[in-house]
This record gives sequence, structure tokens and C-alpha cells, in this order.
Amino acid sequence: MDTLIVQPENEAQLAAIKAFLKALKVSYKKSEYDPAFVKKINASKANFKKGRFKTIRTSDLWK
Repeated sequence: MDTLIVQPENEAQLAAIKAFLKALKVSYKKSEYDPAFVKKINASKANFKKGRFKTIRTSDLWK
């Protein structure tokens, strides 16, 4: 079978999706991101906001 990744935008959508899956008797599981990964991503976003990043031109990628 296929695996679907669903990303509801709000609680109402999440509730509707869960109800739909339950009505069809489709099993689902919730998975969380690894906390260490989330910490790295948040740190990276904070660095970007502070101007701590490097821009690389696409023409220089393979040099």
C-alpha cells in the first residue's frame, strides 16, 4: 500500500481528516520529528534571521 503524508493547516482540518479515516476504518499513526533535528532547524532559522548565512550562486555549485 501507499503511504500518505497529510499536513492539515488547522485543528478543524485535522479533526475532519481523523474523522474521515476513522469512518473508512483506515489506520493511521502520528510521528514526531526527532527533537535534536528540530533544535538544529530552529537554530538555523534563528541564524538566518540574524544575517548569519552564506549565499552561493548556482554557477559556483560544481566548482
